[in-house]
Amino acid sequence: MATNDRPTDLEEERERRAVKRQRADDDIAQVADSKAVEQDEEEGEDVYGTFEQQDSGRASDLYLDTINRAILDFDFEKVCSVSLSNINIYGCLVCGKYFQGRGRHSYAYAHAIHDDHHVFINLETTKVYVLPDGYPVSDPSLEDISFVLAPAFSKASIGNLSAPSHLAKPSYDLSGKAYISGYIGLNNIKRNDYMNVIIHSLLHVRPLRDFLLLSDFSGKQTEMLKRFAGLAKKVWNPRLFKSQVSPHEFLQEVGRASAGKFSLEKQGDPAEFLGWLLNHLHKDLGGTKKRNSSVVFSSFQGELRMETQQVVVRSNSQENEKPRFDIDREIKTTKSPFLFLAVDLPPPPLFQDAVEKNIIPQVSIQSVLAKYDGRTTQESAGQLRRFKLQRLPPYVVLHFKRFTKNVFVEEKNPTIVNFPLRGLDFKDYLDSADPSLSTMYDLVANVTHESAAGTTRDKESTIWKVHLRAGSGGGENEKWFQIQDLIVEEIRKEMIFLGETIIQIWERRDPSPP
Repeated sequence: MATNDRPTDLEEERERRAVKRQRADDDIAQVADSKAVEQDEEEGEDVYGTFEQQDSGRASDLYLDTINRAILDFDFEKVCSVSLSNINIYGCLVCGKYFQGRGRHSYAYAHAIHDDHHVFINLETTKVYVLPDGYPVSDPSLEDISFVLAPAFSKASIGNLSAPSHLAKPSYDLSGKAYISGYIGLNNIKRNDYMNVIIHSLLHVRPLRDFLLLSDFSGKQTEMLKRFAGLAKKVWNPRLFKSQVSPHEFLQEVGRASAGKFSLEKQGDPAEFLGWLLNHLHKDLGGTKKRNSSVVFSSFQGELRMETQQVVVRSNSQENEKPRFDIDREIKTTKSPFLFLAVDLPPPPLFQDAVEKNIIPQVSIQSVLAKYDGRTTQESAGQLRRFKLQRLPPYVVLHFKRFTKNVFVEEKNPTIVNFPLRGLDFKDYLDSADPSLSTMYDLVANVTHESAAGTTRDKESTIWKVHLRAGSGGGENEKWFQIQDLIVEEIRKEMIFLGETIIQIWERRDPSPP
């Protein structure tokens, strides 16, 4: 029995060994196959990626029809809507939201998968990508979106912005509404209208406007300078999707740079903001105390002579006699630069007329500019002062001082100033005029203030408006627009001086050829 069973045991052992060898061979083959599959997948990924790059134009056409231009808005601060980071931000061209990155673990990638939105634009480089695939898109139909995000201007394109021909070529937004670039509404986010009027006024000063439109601030310039140049390009953009612009991005930086002095949430003084902004821009442009060291100084800086003398009460003076300069005593003379000239208004009347309404006095601009004729004296802190202009800049900024503070309240002077729109001569206020430079100036911008009637300043009901000249040369070649936040309307020339003027910008007229 034992001898007969032995061969059987040996056969079973051989079979077991054969099965083990077969299983081992199968395992080895399976590992080899898996490695081959992995290698094929890697090669397949490379082939797929190459195919996508070669055929990205056709593949991207599947998603370009999902772009919604009507809701795209690039005016706000470029931060991710999830992480609030401002690094490597992409804008979704389907819903308009901002997201960070485009890698597999980025918020833009997750948005593409969860919301089925596939077309994104890099807000820094203006390149367009399709996610989650991650390939770039190059299509001529996307050029208008890139131009709205980052407008670019050439010397030829800005040559006629101040000419009458600019009025003859209106632009049209997506809704078909006509507008003239440079004369569009700025959004009043809360109470920033006092800054909007200054922005509009400065962007119609030709040297500063042209400098900002032709700039390419991609280096180490300050954020303030980059955002102001970006806002200028949007205001003068002839291919806007909406005929209005929000200054939110620039005003956010203004709030940070001024440590909250000029904010979106409370009313302020446009004259203070103008002085702060001009000095800040001059500093950011690398300007020094020297003349013409920046486009700000070369446009606005003039020179003023001030003579001062101590007041002495004479024993033989009349009771109501005003103090005057005594040539026998020392007169101190100083020369100082200026960016704008402060103009004093005569005090308003104290009494009312028969119909119980305040008499609104009117004065001519020549009478209030007499402060700078070198003869009119002012008394302040025991000193007599008189002023005379030494050098006029290409653009003269006048600040009419309407607001005065006392212990109880801030008062407003409602006096109306009568002024011409063209041909204001500064010759009488200048010491020695350069014969090669004209002393005739034409008005470019006029900022007015409106509030409740009376002599008390009411900041809650304050409305700021700006009148801007379009074209030049007077007559039919020149129009005027009134802008109040988003409201832009043409205004008759004879209506401009009826407002309570706060700030004016005058442009030197080119000397007529002999």
